[in-house]
Amino acid sequence: MVYRAFVAGDTKHIYQSLVANAAIVVAKAFAAFMTGSGSMLAETIHSGADCGNQLLLLVGVKQGQKPADKTHPLGYGRNVYFWSFMVALLLFSGGGVFAIYEGVHKIIHPEPIESFWLGFGILAFSIVVEGYATFSNVRELDERRGAKPFFRYLTDTKDSDLVVVFGENAAATLGLALAMASLAAAYTTKKWWLDGLGSVAIGLVLVVVAVFLAREVKALLVGEAADPEIELATRQIVKKHPHFEELLEVITMQQGPGEVMVAMKVRLSSTLTSVQVCGAINEFEVMLRKRRPEAKWVFIEPDLPAVDAGRGEKARAVEGARSVEARAPAAAAAPLQGKRPKKSRR
Repeated sequence: MVYRAFVAGDTKHIYQSLVANAAIVVAKAFAAFMTGSGSMLAETIHSGADCGNQLLLLVGVKQGQKPADKTHPLGYGRNVYFWSFMVALLLFSGGGVFAIYEGVHKIIHPEPIESFWLGFGILAFSIVVEGYATFSNVRELDERRGAKPFFRYLTDTKDSDLVVVFGENAAATLGLALAMASLAAAYTTKKWWLDGLGSVAIGLVLVVVAVFLAREVKALLVGEAADPEIELATRQIVKKHPHFEELLEVITMQQGPGEVMVAMKVRLSSTLTSVQVCGAINEFEVMLRKRRPEAKWVFIEPDLPAVDAGRGEKARAVEGARSVEARAPAAAAAPLQGKRPKKSRR
């Protein structure tokens, strides 16, 4: 199976979405001003929030590229997860909650929609641009996921920036469809509160997407195990390596997009010298990184074979028993030291 490694710092998909949303927000703002539509205003705010969110993601990717130092020996890769989580929070509050509030206001105080065809045309233009951005995200996800099912990859992937951008664009595309439907329904039926209902529906979509993104990114932010395929590759390489007898324990940790730490304890052959042990460990690291390039940090603790370990424990037990026997006479004689013999009285 050919594995396509994610290159940390790849921001092409973020810039694509940023340019698309910048064009859309200008068109939507003009349409919202001309029509007075609540759904259009909600979509304008949503697209504006998306632009801000993508700028935050770019900040996170830039900070995540900082080299490791004494205060952060495993690097700054989790900065991407922090800013991705912030984006999810802003999508929830600045996008979803505000859209629901605006929709409820329009339902209670409905207003006629003006310049319907202008607003509808701009929404149609926006959905084409947003749909293209979403399609580009899907293609990028397909390249990275390999044979894994699409929706399972969304929940398993560690590339939070791509998932956040895809979630935003997918929610925007669905929101535009809802805005067009509610705008058309309100205009044709003259029931202007339907426009507010569309805004509420858009807000609910944004809230659901934001909660999903926050849940996925939170797991990475607090420290989540890496892709199970990395542990599988580790076990397979250990099994085939001539000097490794058994993998006792392995721990993987996702440190950032495309950055994984692997810590393991292995039992080595008893015939190896210290030089050969170092050579075997170095050889294993090369083999693992060749197969899984994202394994940036590999820590290996060698262990004695089972027979030698048993002998070592037995030797320590015998030495302990001898030490106890040696101390026993001294301990028995200790109370008699310093005491004078008593004289008998006649």
